[in-house]
Amino acid sequence: MCRNIRQLHNFEPPATTDEVRAAALQYVRKVSGSTKPSHANQEAFDEAVEAVAHATQHLLDHLTTSAPPKDREVEAAKARARAQARYAAS
Repeated sequence: MCRNIRQLHNFEPPATTDEVRAAALQYVRKVSGSTKPSHANQEAFDEAVEAVAHATQHLLDHLTTSAPPKDREVEAAKARARAQARYAAS
């Protein structure tokens, strides 16, 4: 999985439409191998982003879990600590 795509399930507050679309955009960029499609491919690229975003939102809306929701700030702090440890060792 692309490391820029973040987990969106089981957070409080739930993932926003913008977060879902950003994840879809990253996925389509990764699969297509292009961060900026040519003019000829722009429509197909945009359609793919919308389709992936729709499927992602559908998935998030229908997933269930018994685990308590994660706090976004706590998870972000953990990620910063992991990054600091990883890059400090370099």
